[in-house]
Amino acid sequence: MKTIDSLGDLRGKRVLVRSDFNVPLDGTTITDDGRIRAALPTLTRLAGAGARVVVLAHLGRPKGAPDPQYSLAPVAARLGELLGQDVPLAQDLVGPSAKATVDALADGQVALLENVRFDARETSKVDAERAELAGELAQLADAFVSDGFGVVHRKQASVYDIAQVLPAAAGDLVLNEVESLSKATGDPERPYAVVLGGSKVSDKLGVIANLLTKADRLLIGGGMVFTFLAAKGLSVGNSLLENDQIETVKGYLATAEANGVEIVLPVDIVAADSFAADAAHRVVAADAIPDGTMGLDIGPESGKLFAGKLADAKTIAWNGPMGVFEFEAFADGTKAVAQGIIEATTAGGFSIVGGGDSAAAVRVLGFDEAGFSHISTGGGASLELLEGKELPGLTVLAD
Repeated sequence: MKTIDSLGDLRGKRVLVRSDFNVPLDGTTITDDGRIRAALPTLTRLAGAGARVVVLAHLGRPKGAPDPQYSLAPVAARLGELLGQDVPLAQDLVGPSAKATVDALADGQVALLENVRFDARETSKVDAERAELAGELAQLADAFVSDGFGVVHRKQASVYDIAQVLPAAAGDLVLNEVESLSKATGDPERPYAVVLGGSKVSDKLGVIANLLTKADRLLIGGGMVFTFLAAKGLSVGNSLLENDQIETVKGYLATAEANGVEIVLPVDIVAADSFAADAAHRVVAADAIPDGTMGLDIGPESGKLFAGKLADAKTIAWNGPMGVFEFEAFADGTKAVAQGIIEATTAGGFSIVGGGDSAAAVRVLGFDEAGFSHISTGGGASLELLEGKELPGLTVLAD
């Protein structure tokens, strides 16, 4: 992929940077600034080179029109704190405020344009509409740097189309993500263990199918595990279950056996009376989940089992929590897996936390991020790379 060095001397040049600042908010308070901090190396590098840096980003899912609850104002404030400089926020994307904001920049300064998804053309399925927005954005800049890994799997105006209009390059974050994830998608050092969690099997159909040809062990937790247990003929009570995926999962189990891939399922479950932080709960065997209860975490013996299966792994990819970690009573399974991965990493393994809820769990549960080899900023993009897909936001940056 083209790198920032390919853009030449950037002093005085206006550089449009697509970052991923889709951070969680409690009102106007950012509750996890991990994605903003991850963008700092590229932004400081560009600013240090004397570029006039214009950042594009989205927040939430507005309906293609301005919506105050999705304004990037909290992001601009936090970014300014982290950069140690005022970061002005344009009040529009390609209108008068954006132009005035960009025109006012001096060398080494950084500005942020308002949420790109306030313009419906950003996510349009019509090529000409996206191209029109990309053309208007290009008038604000001399070069483009793609550094929002969390969106490179999207064919969107500020990710894909703009890179065809301006001289374009991958930012340091994107390059680091691709290099790190390639250790799990190319020729991984073995044993190669993958931990998959989250709520639904259907969210990870492609990645499971691909991993059944690549991984040595597949550890399954989270809500998706109940479809696996049901595929083995077990009752799962009121647990999350995708009945329409049971036959697919039976096929996965057969393929895994044929390919010599070990699928590791929980041996015990934390079963609760309801989906609530204070719900009555107890640990039960995975093959004896009582009727009327729902599994909200893997049990303590499963945590030990999973950690043991990770201990000698040389490559580990983790995507999805083991339970409802946001509720303290149902966080122990995710903690056990995180700690197991840290210990395997310390012993010489290479570990990837695949963004999204997994990365959030690492921070929310208080783990040191340095204990993992790589924490991805892109859940969906990480999954699609693990699935073996080509991502449009990356292919457009090819040399």
